Amino acid sequence: MTWIYSLFSGPSGFSANSRAEDVTNGIDGSGLTAIVTGANSGIGLETASVLALRGVHVIIAVRNLQVGQKVKAGVIAKIPNAKIDVMELDLSSQASVRRFATDYISKDLPLNVLILNAGIMSPPFTLSQDGIELQFATNHIGHFLLTNLLLDTMKKTSDKCQKEGRIVIVSSELHKMSYPEGIRFDKINDEKSYSPFYAYSQSKLANALHAKELARRLQVVRANVTVNSLHPGVIKTNLLRNQGTVASFFSRLAFSFLKNIPQGAATSCYVALHPQVKGVSGEYFADCNISKAGKFVDDSEMAKKLWNFSLELTRSE
Repeated sequence: MTWIYSLFSGPSGFSANSRAEDVTNGIDGSGLTAIVTGANSGIGLETASVLALRGVHVIIAVRNLQVGQKVKAGVIAKIPNAKIDVMELDLSSQASVRRFATDYISKDLPLNVLILNAGIMSPPFTLSQDGIELQFATNHIGHFLLTNLLLDTMKKTSDKCQKEGRIVIVSSELHKMSYPEGIRFDKINDEKSYSPFYAYSQSKLANALHAKELARRLQVVRANVTVNSLHPGVIKTNLLRNQGTVASFFSRLAFSFLKNIPQGAATSCYVALHPQVKGVSGEYFADCNISKAGKFVDDSEMAKKLWNFSLELTRSE
């Protein structure tokens, strides 16, 4: 797996060095409406901010409404004309996902772009409110359910405005480092064999498989909605600050190749808005270019099995 990013531009004209504002420069997003999950901080906040900068009406979906309102105020302070709304969404709770979708549909809002960005990484073994391992529940199942509940709205919006709808799923290069069998359908909740790292990677593999299978299904019904997954990059943090002299030297060397937040949000914004991505569906992007996904992502049987497995886990009693 490559952690040192190429600074040279790919076929799109962009590279790992490109920022979200760079890849959307000159794009007019006015008239579009987007939902961004996990937009309270990090690349989710940057994605929402840049979309708003380009004229998109952005709904930030966050667990804490108070935090969300502060985020909204911060964006408007920088972008006075920004159209931002805040709605409550806890992806680890299917009841919360259903409430969000019901509330959104009741507002009779259009939906052109759905960016599934929120996620958690490597917690101790925990079950969600619905009895599903927390990373799988939050990173995949919550987003799977949300997408299914809002898909008709996206189809209607694309038909009405004659503009392609886009679903953007933030995966990770770590999807290539899931458990040996890929998705452990019979051991999702197995605490004894649980690995925080592998379980995270499994959830990211599920994101990429979700994009692949949903893209296939939408193409069958000829819906004007595309679905792609992506790797945002490894984002700079201060987690490596407390190290010895030698380790610190190599950490700083590697650190210089990692992405900052504007760079980390670039691929999400590129796939969401750029005209180069028109008609492209079922692909995996990195550094604002189509990239090669892991071997399991091309396993159509695994993708279909995950779809049916996810439907069963989200089935309303």
